[in-house]
Amino acid sequence: MKLLLDTHAFVWFITDNSRLSAAASSHISDLANTVLISPASYWEVAIKISVGKFNLASSYEEFWKRGIQNYGFRILPIELEHTSRLLDLPFYHKDPFDRLLIAQALAEDLPVVSVDPLLEKYGLRRIW
Repeated sequence: MKLLLDTHAFVWFITDNSRLSAAASSHISDLANTVLISPASYWEVAIKISVGKFNLASSYEEFWKRGIQNYGFRILPIELEHTSRLLDLPFYHKDPFDRLLIAQALAEDLPVVSVDPLLEKYGLRRIW
């Protein structure tokens, strides 16, 4: 199965944070699954670091490279068809990072690993 990680799910998995649910961790760790990361997550983490809302134990680039390469995650490029989904996307979520992840998941018909129950309002399958 292919799955898209919400930013916090990626961060919590990589940092071994106990807030990640056992089900989410199991799906991410399952080698039969293809785990996808959106560049929107890079953007979100970079902005949170720049405004002082998030800190990393390593450099920003090392954090991402280590996290993606060590676990064999793949990047889901942001495509025109993804951003076009934003035009009609209801505003249950106002956060631009989440909205882009939602649009990508809808366009690709992907479940999303996320703690956020609002994703289900978009008709997405949420794994948590």
